[in-house]
Amino acid sequence: MEFINESYINSLLEDEKLNHINLQREILLKASDAKGLTLRESAALLNISDPELLDELFHKAKEVKEKIYGNRLVLFAPLYVTNLCVNNCLYCAFRKDNKELKRRTLTVDEIEEEARYLVLTGQKRILLVAGEHPKKASMEFIGEAISRIYSININGNNIRRLNVNTAPLTLNDFKLLKSFGIGTYQCFQETYHYKTYKEMHPSGPKSDFAWRLYAMDRALQAGIDDVGIGALFGLTDYRFETLALLMHAADLDYKYGIGPHTISIPRLEPALNAPAAINPPHAVDDLSFKKIVAVIRLSVPYTGIILSTRERPELRRELFEVGVSQISAGSRTAPGAYKESQESLDEHELEQFQLGDHRSLDEVVKDITSLGYMPSFCTACYRSNRTGDRFMELAKTGNIGKICVPNAMATFEEYLNDFASEETRMIGKHFIDNELRKLSGATKRRTEEMIQKVDAGERDVYL
Repeated sequence: MEFINESYINSLLEDEKLNHINLQREILLKASDAKGLTLRESAALLNISDPELLDELFHKAKEVKEKIYGNRLVLFAPLYVTNLCVNNCLYCAFRKDNKELKRRTLTVDEIEEEARYLVLTGQKRILLVAGEHPKKASMEFIGEAISRIYSININGNNIRRLNVNTAPLTLNDFKLLKSFGIGTYQCFQETYHYKTYKEMHPSGPKSDFAWRLYAMDRALQAGIDDVGIGALFGLTDYRFETLALLMHAADLDYKYGIGPHTISIPRLEPALNAPAAINPPHAVDDLSFKKIVAVIRLSVPYTGIILSTRERPELRRELFEVGVSQISAGSRTAPGAYKESQESLDEHELEQFQLGDHRSLDEVVKDITSLGYMPSFCTACYRSNRTGDRFMELAKTGNIGKICVPNAMATFEEYLNDFASEETRMIGKHFIDNELRKLSGATKRRTEEMIQKVDAGERDVYL
């Protein structure tokens, strides 16, 4: 717990000097360099209330995101393999004491069916999610599931990178997980406020605050060099949560030279028979939520900020404008729900939380393209050894875009050729033509060559 300094965070939250507009304006000017901010500077930006300065905050966040990642939005889908759990988290429908939830663990064959469904919608990146259960979510089971998912290949279409969100593991189990060929390991602290954490996790292994807090240290020590952290906003003061999350990111960067590859920003949404989700202790309004995203983007410019389908489409569009770089699309949060949702399965009896965005992947792709964002299905960095400190060097210097632009456009062209509806295809092809006109030199030549290969029938073309 030593690096989450609650007394220091509280002193920043109580510091009246951080409310001064001139100071906040100076910090926004500094943020333009995309080099990150101190915790004190981040605290000052969280205090912004002046409407004009808020607009400037949001503008700067968009500017910095585009400086690092351009107009790309990476797409993925979660795949839930079991909703059995031995924990009793008060905000989660999967909690052990929830007798109203229907429990289900997929077989490896059923997991393959779910993955095949996702492949046939155009997905290339999956986040495998499992409740914490020593038998139903064992490392052996996770390994078999990952192997089966990677084995799928339908005319060159497949899941090319599988990220994992599971309970914290021992050092040896993290080494085993790495051997399965995963991309990023995700684990969210949920809340960094110790008293709140203990209240929200009354029983089960998850009640051990420190074991969860140091999960990323063990993962990195085991050789998993891309990790993703996050907090569940709504359990305590969002300003405290944001600053603690930034403290965690800074600690990882300091100790390992590798900050979080991604930071996730889920907000409490209603969940079946989960009291804290039905009545959030510290509900976060939409404007404050936008502020959270913008401050994280300016404070940790290199990280991928992940936005889930918890949020409704209208708000998702606004959050794209303030720093989000990765989004889920066409998501389901119940085991078996992709295939069986086509057969009128009542997902609410099985799902972890209620979704805000129920649109299909094609609808989301059409929408974000119309808004001027490039849908990216790229997984190249994971397979070209651009992970860990190698990825960080490219991201922190703003050079990652030189590689990402051709890869993103090639994967988008592949999606348009293989899976898009006619309307989405027309919008997407026009978008790619316009984006190509913005390029020049070697980048343009390289991108055009990759697109030509895709149009000629090659798949999985990347740098």
